[in-house]
Amino acid sequence: MFYCVTNFKTKKDLKAAVSEGKQVTIYAPGLGNPPENGTTAVGGPHYPKPHTWYAEVTLVNGVVTKVR
Repeated sequence: MFYCVTNFKTKKDLKAAVSEGKQVTIYAPGLGNPPENGTTAVGGPHYPKPHTWYAEVTLVNGVVTKVR
């Protein structure tokens, strides 16, 4: 599971940030690195709060460009 560096409370907040052109990046809290390009899944909010949303994102050069 990957997470956004910014701790978005909702998927709607993530979508709004991407549509506003903010540079959203992701990270892996455990082992491994997120892909630089392609699609992957992210979730939130961050631990210790329970995950209440998940999204598929498209990455270009490590930056989220699209949220599904």
